[in-house]
Amino acid sequence: MRLVGRSGWICSNLKNTLARIFTSSSRMAKSKFEYVRNFETDDTCLKNCYIVVRLDGRNFHKFAEQHNFLKPNDDRALGLMTCSARSVMEDLDDIIISYGQSDEFSFVFKRTSNWFKRRASKLMTHVASQFSSSYVFYWKDYFGDQPLLYPPGFDGRVVLYPSNRNLRDYLSWRQADCHVNNLYNTVFWTLVQKGGLTTTQAEDRLKGTLASDKNEIMFSEFDINYNKEPLVHRKGTTLIWEKLEETVTKSVKLPNEAGEEVLVTRTRRRVSAHHCDVIGNQFWEEHPNILEDDNC
Repeated sequence: MRLVGRSGWICSNLKNTLARIFTSSSRMAKSKFEYVRNFETDDTCLKNCYIVVRLDGRNFHKFAEQHNFLKPNDDRALGLMTCSARSVMEDLDDIIISYGQSDEFSFVFKRTSNWFKRRASKLMTHVASQFSSSYVFYWKDYFGDQPLLYPPGFDGRVVLYPSNRNLRDYLSWRQADCHVNNLYNTVFWTLVQKGGLTTTQAEDRLKGTLASDKNEIMFSEFDINYNKEPLVHRKGTTLIWEKLEETVTKSVKLPNEAGEEVLVTRTRRRVSAHHCDVIGNQFWEEHPNILEDDNC
């Protein structure tokens, strides 16, 4: 009886000790300093809007030079950007489409997404950190033994688009920017690398020229048809979710029977890359499930 009594006394004291600990923790959580939380800004994104997080490489002109990126386009660098973007999409599957070119990538969250309670700062910082860490993590897969001299940086912004038209116009704007920049860079570096001009001379040569003039320079002087340049350079990269059916062999064994191999077909989602026009209607007609109904 005395042992039982002592055991009960020990249990009682343990409960009291734990109670004091948790009570103390609760008091600390609600200390007089908690008022500082009132200085936090409410950055909840408006409902029923697509949330776009766009990342841009910080001072990437210097980064590209110091890491000897090929001009005008380095497919290793573009591949690494796409790989990093794919990592972000696989981590945040509410992203319905991403578009990237050069040193930027835009990520579109579906209207109904409630990731991080739609807080803009949380969304932007998570996308930026996941992208940046992936860029460093996968560097060797694309650049081999070439060392990464210092960590790259990416800044971000969050913009809301309420309608499908607004979102499509945004993506069209980014792809038009890709075309303008790539056309200029292609003819510029052609003049330098094949035409023997200095960078200053090439810049002076292109001042005031239109797209048609640049195309004419490449075709008439260097026999280059810009329309036959790689699509990834001219159109950028669009990442979307697509369903993939795959057939696998599975071993099935019934009670009191020998096992047998059967073919099983299963469907899974994966992120796929497209280098195509997103300004016209064809892409959207071929992938009608990307955009949500404007009338919802």
